[in-house]
Amino acid sequence: MKRVLILGAAGRDFHNFNVYYKKNKDYKVVGFTATQLPNITNRAYPQELAGKRYPKKGIPIYPEEKMQEIIRKKKVDEVAFSYSDVPYSHVMETAAKAQAAGASFKLLGPKETMLKSKKRVIAVTAARTGSGKSQVTRKICRLLESYGKKVVVIRHPMPYGDLKKQAVQRFETMEELELADATIEEREEYEPHVTEGRIVYAGVDYKKILKQAEKEAEYIVWDGGNNDFPFIKPDIMFTLIDPLRAGDEKNYYPGETCVRMADAIIITKENTAKKRDIKTVKKNAKELNPKAPLINANSIVDVDDPTLIHHKKVLVVEDGPSITHGELPYGTGYLAAKKYGAKIINPKKKVVGSIKKAYKKYKHIGPVIPAMGYGREQLAELEESINRIDCQAIITGTPVDLKNLIWFDQPVARARYDVKEIGRPTIKEIIESRWKLTRKAPSS
Repeated sequence: MKRVLILGAAGRDFHNFNVYYKKNKDYKVVGFTATQLPNITNRAYPQELAGKRYPKKGIPIYPEEKMQEIIRKKKVDEVAFSYSDVPYSHVMETAAKAQAAGASFKLLGPKETMLKSKKRVIAVTAARTGSGKSQVTRKICRLLESYGKKVVVIRHPMPYGDLKKQAVQRFETMEELELADATIEEREEYEPHVTEGRIVYAGVDYKKILKQAEKEAEYIVWDGGNNDFPFIKPDIMFTLIDPLRAGDEKNYYPGETCVRMADAIIITKENTAKKRDIKTVKKNAKELNPKAPLINANSIVDVDDPTLIHHKKVLVVEDGPSITHGELPYGTGYLAAKKYGAKIINPKKKVVGSIKKAYKKYKHIGPVIPAMGYGREQLAELEESINRIDCQAIITGTPVDLKNLIWFDQPVARARYDVKEIGRPTIKEIIESRWKLTRKAPSS
């Protein structure tokens, strides 16, 4: 029996355990490690989810920095790398450390980890996080709903709380998000769907999640996280490439996998990218996946109340993951501020706590605040940091309505991205070429 250590970030790692290792008598998982996100380490994956083969106190979760020590102490035979949106240099450096400590190094693939659904499945993935998956996912949902189809979204996991309670999560109302004490990062992905009237599933146990979602759905849309490939086998898979980070589609794991797997590739943000970068990503896309049609698209920025920020002194608050490990210097809020001639205040010298630490860790961040809120303490630090900034207005570029979570001393304008295809083919044409869809006649 091989002794396994799974490296993760509270998502793909738990899924890989559940579908590949949990009942496999050839393996014994002796621990998980965690990185990228706070408040995950020094906990345990509970026995209620791990099964009776594992101890009552669960499977321990260690900081990834202790990987080599754990390999030696726990006599680990195999390390399974199970998280996403990292450069190849990081993957291979981790492999070298694991091998130097005496273990083999493994990457589980789609065949070993994808679940098969009885329903039609469309997946939205990307070469990097922050490429615009959420906008494309919602566009696809609205298209299917316009044909009268019942659509259920299954979201890539973000279980940052009580794992037992979060095994299967179903959100249909804002009240359910409140009861679940969802973090900002969770709300960024769930709230836009809920406000548009559709059901979102997420959690830890995706076999149970899929089984439950199939009871409600005609079509399932997989809303991908980071640049990971889907947990559910798709009938159609769209992969987004962001020309603002041209070249990353060939240098980040597992984004290149998603590009190579795609049925269609969407080049986003063409209206804000340089022509040479658009040319580069198109060339790379054709090289990696010559059979996939390319969809050209603009990412259109809109603001709910432009008068609040027009020529004003503003603070910009952006989507957290895109600005931190997504390595974007800024996002939707910054572009909206520029569009309306606002003066952007650099907040870096005023922020506190974990928000201040984020700038030290992610040195690429521009004059914006990442909306980090993985727990109540960090949420309080975000609120304090925002309200320490001397400005006339605040513009938020995150999909969540932050006014529901924190107090602002200044008026708040919300900026949003929407995706708009340029020419043909379109997302609609790709989907209709696979399935014959007809619109329902309006009821009399």
